[in-house]
Amino acid sequence: MVALPATWSFSLTTSAAAAAARPRRFSRFSGVTMASAGVNVENVKVTKGLGDLPKVTLTSVHGSEAELYLYGGCVTSWKVANKDLLFVRPDAVFNGQKPISGGIPHCFPQFGPGAIQQHGFARNSDWSIVSSENVEGNPTITLELKDGPYSRSMWDYSFQALYKVTLDKNTLSTELKVTNTDEKPFSFTTALHTYFAALVPGATVRGLKGCKTLNKDPDPKNPIEGAEERDAITFPGFVDCVYLEAPAEIQLDNGLGDVITIKNTNWSDAVLWNPHLTMEACYKDFVCVENAQIGEVQIGPNESWTAVQQLSLA
Repeated sequence: MVALPATWSFSLTTSAAAAAARPRRFSRFSGVTMASAGVNVENVKVTKGLGDLPKVTLTSVHGSEAELYLYGGCVTSWKVANKDLLFVRPDAVFNGQKPISGGIPHCFPQFGPGAIQQHGFARNSDWSIVSSENVEGNPTITLELKDGPYSRSMWDYSFQALYKVTLDKNTLSTELKVTNTDEKPFSFTTALHTYFAALVPGATVRGLKGCKTLNKDPDPKNPIEGAEERDAITFPGFVDCVYLEAPAEIQLDNGLGDVITIKNTNWSDAVLWNPHLTMEACYKDFVCVENAQIGEVQIGPNESWTAVQQLSLA
């Protein structure tokens, strides 16, 4: 069952208890060694990435490549014909303490600000490798995040999140499955906060005409309700807008000569974001087009919720 939030007035409250409960991270070397032990196919490799964080590289026989970090379960690169279609901000840090700013960060179990820390804890927690496989030369890896003292200090539930990433010739697919392993029901909101490389003055998004909108410009705490009337949405300034009950397929023209189709299954909403002058150093180089679940998902013990995203280069 999904219900829209009763209010869009949020407050950010990261408690001292949450900080104190943050788990001590394994050493970078041992982390890479442990992760490598979970990989059993040739075109999936674990190495030390930036900041010596464990990094997984997926390579398709067709030449495409993707990289993801176990810290945050964050995909940071998706290359087709050696061209990276994702974007990592120049202010991103890889120190295992702050979320990685760019690529495809997770927002879970909270999208945006609210009762716990901004966008939840999944994007600044260590995920682990469950399995990897090779299907006709296309690699797949599945990561897992479970509850622990750090997550329970903010959100006191037992859960399992599985994140399956599959690379094909021109496609990067992700599947997120959240299972309630607790004895009581819980609810959550979530999103994939995808940063796409773009030339912002030429970037457009199509497929959202007619959607109900919650526009956070000018006041993020009091979104303005409306409806999208444009066939092609542009980014002329600050953009932060939620599109409710979004279609299963939209298209991004990144202004760099690429058209990316963004398909989804069971992601109910979409979000467009560009910070404009609040991030003057890089705002012209990316747009965020996010699959999201803005309304609360409620699942009981032993129940699961699954959503799929498929990014394809035309």
